[in-house]
Amino acid sequence: MKINDRDKNVAESTFDKTKIDEDFFILTYKNDQDITQSLVKEVHSDFIQFHFCLKGTTTFVFNQGQYKLDIHEESSLLLYNPQRELPIDLQLTPKSWVASILISIKKFHGLFSQEADYISFLNVDNKDKKYYKDGIISPSMAIVLNQLINFNYNSSIKNLYFRGKAFELLSLYFNRSEDADVEQCPFLVDETNVIKIRMAKDIIVARMAEPPTLQELSDEIGLNLKKLKEGFKQIYGDSVFSFLFDYKMEVARKLLESGEHNVNEVGHKIGYSTSSHFIAAFKKKYGTTPKKYIMSLS
Repeated sequence: MKINDRDKNVAESTFDKTKIDEDFFILTYKNDQDITQSLVKEVHSDFIQFHFCLKGTTTFVFNQGQYKLDIHEESSLLLYNPQRELPIDLQLTPKSWVASILISIKKFHGLFSQEADYISFLNVDNKDKKYYKDGIISPSMAIVLNQLINFNYNSSIKNLYFRGKAFELLSLYFNRSEDADVEQCPFLVDETNVIKIRMAKDIIVARMAEPPTLQELSDEIGLNLKKLKEGFKQIYGDSVFSFLFDYKMEVARKLLESGEHNVNEVGHKIGYSTSSHFIAAFKKKYGTTPKKYIMSLS
């Protein structure tokens, strides 16, 4: 089965669709406008849908508006219902970015044929049942999603590039460490602690050039150091400073791509006192120097 290509456009909005393989697609959209945009696409019931809201807020509309579900920034939504059609009907608030993976259950099962019992909706008991799951986008996933949404390489390599990133994203999605212990972990049930951990993330992002120490961060959010470390790992799949490193490198990459800043300025903006330290960090993350990265864009 293939996706019905008939898109119902509202406010002149349409997905950027990339075919990865037969019955396997990536859809991306950046709402850089000042008004809410709507995106509608028919999808066959054979397809599993993965939706990722990287920025802003996306609302999933069901049954012609009878029910709505918000997907907030840095959150994901997995949908699968073999018993009925689930057309994509999304409303994106201004400055929102979304990426979706659509893959048929047959194609998907082939990817995990040896681990079908590990994926909840693939096991024998659930194969004909609908499935819904929301989750948090980890820093590693956010980097891949950013690369998909902001693709700016030669168009001739787009399909190959997206294919690699699609498999990487699915691997990261089903390898999130917080999934394994979510039912046993009382921390995630405590909404107050979750709010504090997200506050910690916002603090280090806002002050990435001069971030507080872990103890200072712990005191600022009102959560002891142990719970801060454990909770951050459970929610974001990484330690505080590993998360911050990935975030800073992604910011640096975008600044370099903008062409508005030189290497020294970019390093300074994200908190490196010397260009050599920034160059070493960038190379550690991306396997190339900032200068060579800039040259690869032209």
